[in-house]
Amino acid sequence: MDYLHRLRMERPLLFWGVLALAFWLGFQLVLFVAALVLGPFGLPSWAPIAVVLGVLVLIARRQQRSR
Repeated sequence: MDYLHRLRMERPLLFWGVLALAFWLGFQLVLFVAALVLGPFGLPSWAPIAVVLGVLVLIARRQQRSR
């Protein structure tokens, strides 16, 4: 963690670029897995995005309630 903190202080553009890339790749991976799971059901192409966003909203709401 000290490395990330130092990277954020010394090269903020590189840090935020890598962080954005990591979030994008993670989201793409989650969408791919959701499409694999939902594929056999013949749902429309936007269904995996809706499922992933719905799960993210549920997680955020549960975290909000726990405070």
